[in-house]
Amino acid sequence: MIPAIRAVLLLAGLWLGWYGLTLLLEFTTTDLTSVVLWFGGGILLHDAVFAPLSAAAGLGGRRILPAGWWGPAACGAVCTVTLALIAAPVVGRRYALPDNPTVLDRHYPAGLAIALLTIWVLVVLIGFGRTARSSRTRQLPDEEA
Repeated sequence: MIPAIRAVLLLAGLWLGWYGLTLLLEFTTTDLTSVVLWFGGGILLHDAVFAPLSAAAGLGGRRILPAGWWGPAACGAVCTVTLALIAAPVVGRRYALPDNPTVLDRHYPAGLAIALLTIWVLVVLIGFGRTARSSRTRQLPDEEA
């Protein structure tokens, strides 16, 4: 069953790659140059800036936080970065043109703040829950005596 699923996923991936390539071939030279620059810039930004900063934050977090907090903190950090990247195009739109009110129809910075607050409240609750659970298991008397 698993090889069949892998084969279907492989074929779907190859077809989607071919479809994307045919769409790119319809671009003008100027547009292709822009795509290549943005793609290459994204890879360089990730490899030269984001990945080392993430590794340093992870190593620092493991030294500062207790072991029970590592998982929730890592999950909170990934969610925070993901939401920040998704929200980046609409959060700082102070100078957007007001002629189409449906484009920016809500207060995106407040929504981002509420989402991030929710994520980190959950991280703290889970972290304290793990700490309390681990301290309870250490305090239980041995039942062998």
